[in-house]
Amino acid sequence: MKKLKIPLLVICAVFTFLGSLALISALWYVNNFGDIGFSSIVFTLTTTKSNVETGIASSYLWKGLIPSIVLAVAVFCFLWCRPKTKITFKDLKKHKKHTLYPFSSGVASFLSVIIILSMLISAAYLVSLPQYVMSFFDKTDIYEKEYADPSSIKIEFPEEKRNIIYIYLESMETTFLSQEHGGALEYNVIPELYDIAKENVNFSHNNDVGGWPVTTNATWTVAAIVSQTSGVPLSTPLEENLYGINNSFLPGITTMQDVLRENGYYQAVMFGSDANFGYRDKYYYQHGVDKIYDLFSARDDGIIPKDYQVWWGMEDIYLYQYAKKELVKIAAQDKPFMFTMLTADTHHVGGYKCSNCRSVYDEQYENVYSCASKQLAMFLEWLEKQPFYENTTIVICGDHASMDKAYFDRTIESSYNRHVYNCIINSAVSTDNTKDRVFTPFDMFPTTLAAAGCRIEGERLGLGTNMFSDVPTLSEKYSSEYVNEEIGKSSDFYLKRFCKSK
Repeated sequence: MKKLKIPLLVICAVFTFLGSLALISALWYVNNFGDIGFSSIVFTLTTTKSNVETGIASSYLWKGLIPSIVLAVAVFCFLWCRPKTKITFKDLKKHKKHTLYPFSSGVASFLSVIIILSMLISAAYLVSLPQYVMSFFDKTDIYEKEYADPSSIKIEFPEEKRNIIYIYLESMETTFLSQEHGGALEYNVIPELYDIAKENVNFSHNNDVGGWPVTTNATWTVAAIVSQTSGVPLSTPLEENLYGINNSFLPGITTMQDVLRENGYYQAVMFGSDANFGYRDKYYYQHGVDKIYDLFSARDDGIIPKDYQVWWGMEDIYLYQYAKKELVKIAAQDKPFMFTMLTADTHHVGGYKCSNCRSVYDEQYENVYSCASKQLAMFLEWLEKQPFYENTTIVICGDHASMDKAYFDRTIESSYNRHVYNCIINSAVSTDNTKDRVFTPFDMFPTTLAAAGCRIEGERLGLGTNMFSDVPTLSEKYSSEYVNEEIGKSSDFYLKRFCKSK
């Protein structure tokens, strides 16, 4: 039998590489990030990838790219070494030389096509690609029915406007509480955060400290920020994903930052990583933020050395140090302010164990969460001593549930429903209706403004509801399942109103 021609061998190798790369990449993604939807992949692939944490990059290199290359080379070599004649069972019994390939070229080609197609189909289902594609053919009218446009709603601020400090705790969820307190563990990894929530306002899905469940298109950091500040998810349709192009990011939407800008607030945002990652800087600058601090400004301001880089940029020890320094300056201005910050140490995989972390638990991830809880408590103690504290509302939220799938597979039951942490300190209003609630990150937009003393006509902004009011959230009006299903569908309203300039 004649050997396959070299061009055909190359084509087989290339397609083997693409098929195996798709499958191995899908497995790597799901094992590292969990099932957070194909939208997150689309957004990541179509936006900046600058300053990705080196551990994630090296993990993909060794567990995704290199195995695919090795498999493609192996297939090429295997086909190249095929014998010239068919092999019989008699030959195999005699262990005759060059008995490597008992199939004809046609059978071999057919099997190769089947294997490659199986790889591609398996990869697609692993990352929920079919559901993503089907969403384009399934339209929702939830925005037409339920979207409350902040630009046309009357929002009254108090005579003395309150400052707002909004702290996103990376991947912070109530799973790390003990089972006694509604968590999933036998012990309480984050006792400080638990006490802070108990002593202040915590909206919960149960009778103890709790939060909101996993919400479609709000499962990664940029999407979580958009959801909590605009009251809508971050949808990523392929044909309209222009986020970050020409510094534009949802130009047609009115966010919390837009509302505060119109009411005279000075606004600053601080990241411990590169602010341009995922075009977070574009989003905030698009909607009224005056100043953004990140890894590079921290180097320039002497917080860290010029060539310093660990984890995603700098660890939270330096982030809190930087925040204290800048908050003193910001508060000295004759303006109300909103200061937003995002921690990073509790990011997956495994979190970053800083010099303050103790080895109390067998799992590094739990030690990192324990340290994060203590650091947040110490930062709040510092805030309490500042002259601006009494007139400042502090909102603390996880950005989204953790993506460290391997940790949760090892430690908790698959049936456990995970929820994102939230707490509001120094709220200007109160309510007895904080427990057994069903809500989403969209509700944090109007709820934050209400906590700062604002009166909102109709108590709703975006798809969110002021949870201090008596108006039910959309998840309570319908159900979490309904809301998640609808916001996962495509929407002409979303594309025309939010993705285009006004």
